[in-house]
Amino acid sequence: MAKVISFPLSLIFAFLSLFGVYLPKAEVEIDKENWETNYTYVFVHGLMGWGEYDTAYKLMPYWGMFGGELMKKLEKSGFDCCAASVSGTASAWDRACELYAQLTGTVTDYGKAHSEEHGHDRFGKDFTGKPLVSKFDKENKINLLGHSFGGATIRVFATLMAKGDEAERKATPENEISPFFTGGKADYIYSLTTLAAPSNGTTAYSAPSEDKDTAAYDMYIDNALALNKRMVTDKNTYYFAIPCSATTKQEDGTYKADKNIMEGMFQSSADEMGAYTGVTAGGFVFDESWLENDGLVNTISAMAPTSAPSVQYKEGKVAPGTWNVMPTYRGDHMSLQGGMMKTNVHVYELYLTHLDMINSL
Repeated sequence: MAKVISFPLSLIFAFLSLFGVYLPKAEVEIDKENWETNYTYVFVHGLMGWGEYDTAYKLMPYWGMFGGELMKKLEKSGFDCCAASVSGTASAWDRACELYAQLTGTVTDYGKAHSEEHGHDRFGKDFTGKPLVSKFDKENKINLLGHSFGGATIRVFATLMAKGDEAERKATPENEISPFFTGGKADYIYSLTTLAAPSNGTTAYSAPSEDKDTAAYDMYIDNALALNKRMVTDKNTYYFAIPCSATTKQEDGTYKADKNIMEGMFQSSADEMGAYTGVTAGGFVFDESWLENDGLVNTISAMAPTSAPSVQYKEGKVAPGTWNVMPTYRGDHMSLQGGMMKTNVHVYELYLTHLDMINSL
């Protein structure tokens, strides 16, 4: 049985109906004269999340939460932003296919080979006539940001854009295959940023899901590490990872939730993860370096994928083709969404700084 830490949306909405989040006016100054680009920023939500195609987003935005819609705030500062809507519990593959359909304004195609292997319909929602962006090609690139499991989603998306999929090419007649599976489109993506993402898995799951076409399966450590080996790090794309931490090291070496900054719903799981070491079924040792966490994702896992080249971020020293690990953000797993009940979440300023940096590369 998998040890799965889950948080019903009904509980989230109940909390949000009672409490608000104060986001102070940003003091970050941006210098548009230094911008080299201003490509669209596409934000991709995590597990059980929602985006602008969903009715729930109009009631309470995933990005910004009760503190106000983050996309609109960023647009007022000159950034073009949008929020994708992908399946809440589906695999990174299925979510990537949905993202492609939204960006291109087409019918979702999960692939002939993939859908037959996993026993579900090949085609999904139709976004014809309602694309997420007005143009999407090598001249009109996008910047991708993925929160939590949205991180795996955008990495699979970028890999398929770059090299497509050989199994799909073999299984599908040339006149039927989606351009998503043919590859050759790495230059459609300018940058990729993961946000508190379990890029190397999470100890919130102690056993793999039996269903291989789910987020729970992809987030189990062994499966996440296997997924990493199939991912592409394109030499012309900029990569960033922003990890989070909301735990404090104790005298006995374990980590416990910092209740001043962590939402109550994460505190028990943070304490469990902060004392949990062991070996996966595949033989991976998650030791004391995995104890620090944000309540749902281990801080070390939210850094660069293990199979990719990486460096610690240094201002003015950013190069494409290498993951830049950004300073760890002091906040829980929901902080990069905008937080919920905590008033010390200042992600608007973080995003202003980050997006301004990307535009200035």
